[in-house]
Amino acid sequence: MPELSPRRRVVILAICCLSLLVVSMDNTIVNVALPAMRRDLHASVSSLQWTIDAYTLVLASFLMLAGSTADRVGRRRTFQLGLSLFGFGSLLCSLAPSSGWLIAARAVQAVGGTMLNPVAMSIITNTFTDRVERAKAIGVWGAVNGLALGLGPVVGGVLVEVAGWRSIFWVNLPIVVLGILGTALFVPESRALRARRFDPVGQTLVIMILGGAVYAIIEAPSLGWMSPEILLLAAVVVLAVLGVLVLEPRRKDPLLELRFFRSVPFSGATVTAVAAYCNYGAFLFLNTLYLQDVRGLSAFEAGVYTLPVAVLIVILAPLTGRLVGRTGTRLPLVVAGGANVLSGLALTQLTPSTPMPALLGIYVMFGIAQGTVNPPITNSAVSGMPRSMAGVAASVASTSRQTGMTLGVAVSGSIVGSALARGGATFTEATHTVWAVSIGLGLLILALGFLTTNHAALASASRAAALFDDELGAPALDRAEPVESR
Repeated sequence: MPELSPRRRVVILAICCLSLLVVSMDNTIVNVALPAMRRDLHASVSSLQWTIDAYTLVLASFLMLAGSTADRVGRRRTFQLGLSLFGFGSLLCSLAPSSGWLIAARAVQAVGGTMLNPVAMSIITNTFTDRVERAKAIGVWGAVNGLALGLGPVVGGVLVEVAGWRSIFWVNLPIVVLGILGTALFVPESRALRARRFDPVGQTLVIMILGGAVYAIIEAPSLGWMSPEILLLAAVVVLAVLGVLVLEPRRKDPLLELRFFRSVPFSGATVTAVAAYCNYGAFLFLNTLYLQDVRGLSAFEAGVYTLPVAVLIVILAPLTGRLVGRTGTRLPLVVAGGANVLSGLALTQLTPSTPMPALLGIYVMFGIAQGTVNPPITNSAVSGMPRSMAGVAASVASTSRQTGMTLGVAVSGSIVGSALARGGATFTEATHTVWAVSIGLGLLILALGFLTTNHAALASASRAAALFDDELGAPALDRAEPVESR
């Protein structure tokens, strides 16, 4: 790729951040519109769950495939196709006449979304070749991600209040058009020197695992946990997991590189991502229903009340990133886990008349948890790995985040079930079980903060990285060295 001027590199970064803005915001912006969608489309609880999970499930299933495909066929081409599909899906969502159509359109949106974030990160990596400049660019990227996730409920609340729930999808269209034009004018085409091969076996198994598990969790309350359909799905998921364990190690370029999991920090990062975003998905799903259906707030007011979460994510994410670079991941993980536990404990005492100052205190604790957990996840995922494999490792972490969001919505919706229709104290009490699970997940993150940052854990990362040296030619000096926490 030819040398680019500093101004053009900044423009490319801005274009990539635009894609991140719309894809990440659509992870959270829809939640605040759920009550309006339920009334307008006469949607059931499971339909609301699928409105969220159709998006996050497709993202989780195809993120890794999209990245490797772009490396083969061209990143700019894939990026433009992703923007086009995302915009088309957004238009379909805004026109959906029923919940079924909305769910299908959300899946189309997500197919486009899978071609944006991982591909944009590859574009950034190839645009900013200087190590210092690249670090700054990735820092901007991370800040935009935090901003999009945090501001989603607030922006969604404003749009729903002013123009109705369909407007949360209209807002994507001008951004998509701007991104397509900017990509055509400023982003050069690039491909990987050695692109990973397509792994149809691994891709099919991942879809079977994620799709089967989520479908079973969402539909089991209505079908029955011991119904033939749910038992069949459980068997399919188990067989698919066994298939991954047996077949993926035999493939030249597996979709899911199991050797990564010999690194304790990497395995810990994967579990932490699922746990943290499971909490986040459940919180966003249930909190907006509580504020609007139980407390009677408008969509705008519900968005404003969750503003502390957004503000703290935006402020703490870059500060935590710098802290991780200096001292390692232990302290941020301990803070994130502890804040999750405290917020979960407080939420188990939630009632229909909980004072608003107490709610705001809970949101502050939740914002601290989400604002401090992301940088340690990314750092631990790539810690000690050869740089040639860092992108693949980071994509697994991103997939884990989407998987956590998907499971959070599926599990929490299944637990509250029919209590939503009865509302009030019945719904609020039903959520207490979800928050008890949240406490357990917080304790898990807290424990992983210690288990994944000691000397033995970091040594396992180096041993795992060495497994790739022979085939990739990535000597020890070419690894992103981990920082031992102290």
